[in-house]
This record gives sequence, C-alpha cells and structure tokens, in this order.
Amino acid sequence: MVGIEYAGMRASGRAVVVGCGVIGLSTALVLCERGFGARVVAREPPERTTSAVAAAVWYPYRAYPEDRVLRWGARTYGVFRELAADPRSGVRLREGVELLRRTSAEEPWWWGAVSGFRRCQREELPPGCRGGYRFVAPVAEMPAYLAYLLGRFREAGGELELREVSSLEEVAGGADVVVNCSGAGARKLAGDPAVFPIRGQILRVANPGLERFVLDEENPEGLTYIVPRAKDCILGGTAEEGNWSTRPDPVTADSILHRCTALEPRLQEAPVLEHRVGLRPGRPEVRLERTALPDGTPCIHNYGHGGSGVTLSWGCAEEAAELAAAALDRNP
Repeated sequence: MVGIEYAGMRASGRAVVVGCGVIGLSTALVLCERGFGARVVAREPPERTTSAVAAAVWYPYRAYPEDRVLRWGARTYGVFRELAADPRSGVRLREGVELLRRTSAEEPWWWGAVSGFRRCQREELPPGCRGGYRFVAPVAEMPAYLAYLLGRFREAGGELELREVSSLEEVAGGADVVVNCSGAGARKLAGDPAVFPIRGQILRVANPGLERFVLDEENPEGLTYIVPRAKDCILGGTAEEGNWSTRPDPVTADSILHRCTALEPRLQEAPVLEHRVGLRPGRPEVRLERTALPDGTPCIHNYGHGGSGVTLSWGCAEEAAELAAAALDRNP
C-alpha cells in the first residue's frame, strides 16, 4: 500500500469528523496518520454520499478562490500520482481533453498543476469546437477509491459511526476537536446560508472501449462530460444551482445521453447501467478555517468545495489537520 509523506505537524488528540464523503474520509485519514484518534460520524456510508456519484476526474470546477484552490489542487494531484501506482486505490492517470466552444487566448489558470498539457490541433477537434486542451489527470473510480480510503482509515485505528447528526455540538462530547466535512449539509449543521446545492445528474454505462476523458463545459446544449473507467463510463451532466432533488429525471437523462453520443458515437450501443444524482456543496468560497463551538471545543470547517471535492481532497485534508493540530497546541 502506498504511503503518503506529510510535511506538516504531528499531534495526539481525539478528533470527531462529521461526514464521510471524499473530504471527510481524506481528512479523517490524515488526522489518524498524524497521530490523532479519529472517529467519523455520518448519516450514510461512503457509497451513498455525493462523492460516490462523482465522475472524479481531477479538474477544478465551481470552487473558489482560485489561489487557494490551485494550491490544494496541485497537492492533491501529486498525491493521486502516487496512489495511481497502487491498483487497490482505484486511481488511474488518464489523458483527456477539454473542448472550447469559444476562442481562448490564455492558458487555463490551473494548467501548471497538470502533466502533459498542450493545446489541441485543429484536426483533433469535433465540429462546433474552436479550441481545446489535452492534459493528463487522475481519475478515481469512486466505489473502489472510497473503500480504499475507509480501509486505510480503519487500519490506522479510525472508527466509523453511522447515525443522524442534528448539530455539531452533539458530537463534541469527549473530543478535543470537531472537524466539519458535511458538504451541502453544512447549510444546516453550520448554520451557513452561503451553502447551496449544485445538482448533478449522471448516467453510468458500460465502457465500449474508451480510454480518454472528454470535458465540454461550453456545450450550448448543457454541461457535458465523458469519463471512462475500467469497465464503465460516467456520462454527465448537470449543474443546477438551488435544486435539492436527488431523483433522476428521465428527460435530463435522455439529454445527457444525446450530448455524449454526439461527441462519442461508440456510446450509442453502450448499455445504461445506472442513473444517479448528487448534490455538490456550492459556496462562494471553500470554507477551511478554525472556529469554536459554544462550549469552546475547537471546530475546523472543511466544506463548500463545489464540484471539486475529489480535486481538492488531499490538499484540504492536510490543511485541516494542521489547523486541528494547532488548535490542540493552543488548548492544552
């Protein structure tokens, strides 16, 4: 199993992490591997979180501010490069393309964080596209990757408790620090009206032999992406702000399939395996900071990652762990 080297602080204390999506599990794992005793408390298991629905290609999407996102994303990219060497992780490096429907004179702000970046040649572009970028990015097969994170967390001594959480205060008993990784649930748990859902609907289809991902955010018919995995492909998508519905919509599914098959005709005969919906935790800025609960227990907030939870997971987890360790130093 690949081990990750951390440059930050080590600590010994008891941490409770609320939420077991990719942000919660990554944060809990880093806490354990830095000397904390960590317990994750969540309503649902990892395979039923929004993270389980993610196409999970490294790509900064709907996450701000850019300077912090770039730092967190670059660190996460580096960790994923290491994890890709372990087949048990479910992480693989894939080449792919981002299509541009409008001419762009500048490189994307994140281009320095990825490998193999280059502009597409005209002959590489499908009809209707005026430009594009090719680059190498990690893709995490989320069922396997979430199981991998949970396994490492438990091997490091971590515990998972499944139950409803109605407030951060109720999990603070006996903890030296609480870490809030509740995603869209932070609107209620943290009393944060800046949090809003960004509804994402996807289809999972059998993989007809695709290897490269395709991102087509500027498609005039709607956000479109194709992300191949070992045996299936994730086809998307939507980005509906303020929509809390987790029920797949058949009209939306047909539209997604139409857009994706227009880009990749080999998908026309691919059997549809599953329809899923996830609620990305939107926020004007990622919230990663230390506060305190009413009883004085330090609380580290780590939520609001938009569509970039996987992309920012390790960078944010390490910073959250550093904040937790610093909180213990200040509260002996």
